[in-house]
Amino acid sequence: MFRINNKYIFRRLDRVFRVGSKYMSNYAKYAEHKDLSKIRNIGISAHIDSGKTTLTERILFYTGRIESMHEVRGKDNVGATMDSMELERQRGITIQSAATYTLWKEHNINIIDTPGHVDFTVEVERALRVLDGAILVLCAVGGVQSQSLTVNRQMKRYNVPCLAFINKLDRLAANPKRVLSQMRSKMNHHAAFIQLPIGLESDCKGIIDLITEQAIYFEGPFGEQLRYDEIPKDMRAESEERRHELIEHLSNCDDAFGELYLEEKPFTQEDIKSAIRRSCLQRKFTPVLVGTALKNKGVQPLLDAVLDYLPNPGEVSNYGLKEKEGEESVKVLLDGTRTNKNPFVALAFKLEAGRFGQLTYMRCYQGMLQKGDSIYNMRTQRKVRIARLVRLHSNTMEDVNEVYAGDIFALFGVDCASGDTFVTDPKSDISLESIFVPEPVVSMSIAPVNSKDRDNFSKAVARFTKEDPTFHFFFDNDNKETIVSGMGELHLEIYAQRMEREYNCPVKLGKPKVAFRESLVSPCEFNYLHKKQSGGQGQFARVIGVLEPLPPNKNTVLEFVDETVGTNIPKPFVPGVKRGFLAMAEKGLLAGQKLSGLKFRLIDGAHHIVDSSEFSFFLAAQGAIRQVFEEGVWQILEPVMAVEVTAPDEFQGAVMTQLNKRHGIITGTEGTEGWFTVHAEVPLNEMFGYAGELRSSTQGKGEFTMEYSRYSPSLPEVQDQLVMEFQKASGLLPEADKKKKKN
Repeated sequence: MFRINNKYIFRRLDRVFRVGSKYMSNYAKYAEHKDLSKIRNIGISAHIDSGKTTLTERILFYTGRIESMHEVRGKDNVGATMDSMELERQRGITIQSAATYTLWKEHNINIIDTPGHVDFTVEVERALRVLDGAILVLCAVGGVQSQSLTVNRQMKRYNVPCLAFINKLDRLAANPKRVLSQMRSKMNHHAAFIQLPIGLESDCKGIIDLITEQAIYFEGPFGEQLRYDEIPKDMRAESEERRHELIEHLSNCDDAFGELYLEEKPFTQEDIKSAIRRSCLQRKFTPVLVGTALKNKGVQPLLDAVLDYLPNPGEVSNYGLKEKEGEESVKVLLDGTRTNKNPFVALAFKLEAGRFGQLTYMRCYQGMLQKGDSIYNMRTQRKVRIARLVRLHSNTMEDVNEVYAGDIFALFGVDCASGDTFVTDPKSDISLESIFVPEPVVSMSIAPVNSKDRDNFSKAVARFTKEDPTFHFFFDNDNKETIVSGMGELHLEIYAQRMEREYNCPVKLGKPKVAFRESLVSPCEFNYLHKKQSGGQGQFARVIGVLEPLPPNKNTVLEFVDETVGTNIPKPFVPGVKRGFLAMAEKGLLAGQKLSGLKFRLIDGAHHIVDSSEFSFFLAAQGAIRQVFEEGVWQILEPVMAVEVTAPDEFQGAVMTQLNKRHGIITGTEGTEGWFTVHAEVPLNEMFGYAGELRSSTQGKGEFTMEYSRYSPSLPEVQDQLVMEFQKASGLLPEADKKKKKN
């Protein structure tokens, strides 16, 4: 028995060694040939539970990267390869984006699998920042949902071309045609099918390729064998109609193909593919593919489409910002060729605490980096020598000797922040545009259960705030408690569980608190003189100007404008005014919330030749804000969430009533095949406890998703309650309350 086990172990080790050596030798071959056309950097993004991780698992299996497929829910006690965290396998959700690379038809594909939950939206944001193309996965039943729209906006922000893959054709009520119409109406995509399903739900047999006009069947125990056949007779009319629709869409998007179409010249399959590629790279057209990842159908043609239609790193224009003395930053086109002619430039897009210290994920945009080279952080100007270069496959890594432009890799022992630029030549003065980070919307008090765990608690918080820019942490001196802020209740709950599992530090979370903001209703002028004389050098500063509200689309930011003319306020003292304004903005006097949506216009002032200093103007700016608090009209802003509720038709009345009770505004409804979907905008403050209420009122059949939409003025009763609570906490009770206390 012992010998048999040994043989089995040696066979497994031999297989692992051969698979690993195959990948390493192939990677070395591509690095040697420096062939950019053989590389794809793609991300897989979608709404929650659309099948992203299952699709990635199938891609890794068919490309030979893994030996066997596992399920996301971890029913086989293994779980999906890309969900390496224990919490991910238990909950069946992706929490952190994971990187891997694989080979398909002699092309090197770097893949990043991203989370679908809105609470982890920054993971999608930073993945799309460094990728060249993406697969937008849509559920054949759910269609275009709230997070699908968010992902679509993120792709648009970074100008990322994408393919659409309609997944879950095997589910009851699957309807890919409805999903296509939603892509056109909700996402404004110029989209058309390039494949059609042969049967739906339990009758899903294969797919029809509209370009080659062939039927593809997936045979073998895991659908790994492809059989090409003629299109079934009962589907020929529909496939001809859909092919004609595809050609019409392409002729509208691509000028070269449009000329062929208008002149009624014959065109080949290659003409259609070239037109799809050109229009897809320019984000003018989105090819739509279909399949079911769970039932192993449609994955290999999707991989072919990635090679055919998504860009290689050389087809994407990447720019850096070059600083010039006395001038604004100038855009510089980076050289994406796989040579070392130009200096190395890379962006750190993700940090993670690994077994060997901090692991920094990077994307190389120009030049080459070798093991043993030194690089500079453009933000801190620190020099680091590279001892180890690795490529990632989920939570495992493989050492490489060099990386080129277009590669995604990782380094150890580099002290940096997410969004930092690294170069080998500090004189090049090139920086890359950083990553968009949304503001947190929910706060909770947090404290370790055992006081002896405070050291571990501090380590955990320091690590998580560094890794995740949407996870904030501060100590509230007034209430003497530690506050953490994030993108939602689940976001903070996950970090609390990770503290217990990874740092052996159980914590207790307080009730969720909404991140309210304070702002002005109308502009208010100020004229404040700060004067102090106490022997020796005194303090003197006068600031004159206007504090005014910004328009609603900018109500989460603060602006400072210096409009002074002459030398009434010397220029070296102006930064002091700005610092004073920002310091006061940390805590308002109406309800103790942060100030936002304000523009501080410094118009005039006065200084003293001896007594004025930057600190004097810092204090004067604070006094000016207090003056505006007394004289201006203030309001409280609250985060409003875009909520999407789906449930059976018989519960529509109950769901609408619940949303109205929570001061929600219904923005739209739609229904199909016995189910309805309600779109509403509801204040976040009203959404706590909604999950349980929805389940009980829909017999457990209803589900909802929500994401941050905007800040807007709160209702008068909410504002009055917040002001009252703040006054009580500060000991500033109204007169009526004071009399009650005395009696």
